[in-house]
Amino acid sequence: MNKIPVLLAFAVGALLMAASASAASAHVSVYFVQGEQLAPVTRPGTTALDAVRRLVAGPTRAELRRGFRTYVPASTRVHSVTVARGTATVDLSEPFATGSNAESMLARLSELVRTLTGVQGTKQVQLLVNGAPTAGMFPGVSTSGPITLRFLQTPNVPVPKPPQERLPAPDPAVKATQSRLIELGYLVTGDDDGRFGPGTSNAILAFQKWERLDRTGLLDSRTKSRLDTATRPSPLSRGGSGKRAEILLDRQVTLLINNDRVVRTIAVSSGKPSTPTPPGNYRVYAKIPRWWSVPFREWLPYALPFVGGIAFHQYLDVPAFPASHGCVRQSPTVAPWTYAFAYVGMPVKVIARS
Repeated sequence: MNKIPVLLAFAVGALLMAASASAASAHVSVYFVQGEQLAPVTRPGTTALDAVRRLVAGPTRAELRRGFRTYVPASTRVHSVTVARGTATVDLSEPFATGSNAESMLARLSELVRTLTGVQGTKQVQLLVNGAPTAGMFPGVSTSGPITLRFLQTPNVPVPKPPQERLPAPDPAVKATQSRLIELGYLVTGDDDGRFGPGTSNAILAFQKWERLDRTGLLDSRTKSRLDTATRPSPLSRGGSGKRAEILLDRQVTLLINNDRVVRTIAVSSGKPSTPTPPGNYRVYAKIPRWWSVPFREWLPYALPFVGGIAFHQYLDVPAFPASHGCVRQSPTVAPWTYAFAYVGMPVKVIARS
């Protein structure tokens, strides 16, 4: 048997396998914002320059539908990207460092640093704008020298505490309202102390949202009348036994369900029009008592992420309308309860219209 053709075949096969492996590894991870965190997508390329160009190009339409967003201005131009001794030096055009919204400025910087970290051995990033270092453009972050991902991942503010409220004296009428809200699943047993405070107001707001009344959080005449005849909310879908959640984007409420019965209805604030919460079926994949948002540099207590960086979490500002970066904000009066109710793997269904 002639060994030369056999050896040649093996050599050709090895070359083809090597080429295939090389092609498979010829990609970079680009990080966009999804909810309150950075999340990766895969793009063709191998160099730091490839990664930055793909970042500036932004998410695809399919990625936008999944909740990915970029805060890097589309008009940004990439002048140059070089890597030497672990430092990536990135020279971008002026739009990248222009803007008045602090959240947008911090998010775009985080996208850049996270995308470059690890590419061609990058450990830190030096940002230049039109060939010169910048200063004072990114709130709380100095860009006159190199920036590390570790710096952005390190909290620089304390966990926000809910304000201490001075509640009024107990009132029999308030206690009767609270008892009715407990019957309907907006408050829980023990909440009927007769004092009108944030918890009662939040429960009334949830009731008003479900019943499609004016969202005031106050016991006005229409709300009081509807309370007399209302019934407990029912799930929009059938899920069988066990716990689950339905997020109703149009009503801005979440139904917390056990064995196909709503055990509690809570008022929430989901993603604003520019960063909407994507409808779909998900599962809680972690329970994080204190989650640090890298792109926005803020705390998210009682976080229950269910898709990428999109999560239920506590927030001090929970308006009656969609206002978040894609997450599902909850008042401090209900967030700990939701956190205790949920488990890793719990189904979460986001519904656009109810």
